[in-house]
Amino acid sequence: MVILPAIDLKGGKCVRLYQGDFDQSTVFSDYPEEMALKWQQQGAKHLHVVDLDGAKKGEPINIFSIKKILEAIDIPIEVGGGIRTLENIEDLLEMGVERVILGSTAVENPELIREAAREFGEQVIVGIDAKRGKVAVNGWLSVSNTTALDLAVRVGDMGISTIIYTDIAKDGTLAGHNAEATADLARRSGLAVIASGGVSSLDDIKALKEHEADGIEGIVIGRALYTGALNLADAINIAEE
Repeated sequence: MVILPAIDLKGGKCVRLYQGDFDQSTVFSDYPEEMALKWQQQGAKHLHVVDLDGAKKGEPINIFSIKKILEAIDIPIEVGGGIRTLENIEDLLEMGVERVILGSTAVENPELIREAAREFGEQVIVGIDAKRGKVAVNGWLSVSNTTALDLAVRVGDMGISTIIYTDIAKDGTLAGHNAEATADLARRSGLAVIASGGVSSLDDIKALKEHEADGIEGIVIGRALYTGALNLADAINIAEE
């Protein structure tokens, strides 16, 4: 199981939001590339990068910051936020991004998911962000009527093999992660799932690790790393046991 430190980009800075609220953001670094290098030096083997401005606007915005991150480190990164076209995907992959995360478009433009899976294979994954079980879109600014499970099954049928599942109510709160719900989604969808949202302690890591056989292959950690509530090396040791 892999641990993915999260780098959320807003206005070119590394921030964390509280429950996805753009008005409740905390800046942790003016230089995201330095934060990326810090996580690499502490043992991270993969980074999770989200263009928050891009997610809100519907097109990539923080490209300069993503390029700086790629220049600063030599571990793979996955990038999401505002990616709405095959050209967006291709541009990021050519830039050096390992995997691209499609979010809102899975609900709003499923044909793009199908085409992307066909053209780019496992380099495309889908981010499913849910609020009370329903999928949120457009930078979490609105909630659809689609359930997380329905969407997971749907994108699996389109050729997607991996999803990132985020419980928005937990994200950025340090309130703990609902490992059972994530494991249930993995089992019922048959997809590999990267858990995200609310991971705040080694107990969360241990609980998710117990469900690795259900299909949980990774864990995104954000605020807990930035506040020091969770030590990256300790999290990696548990995940890789």
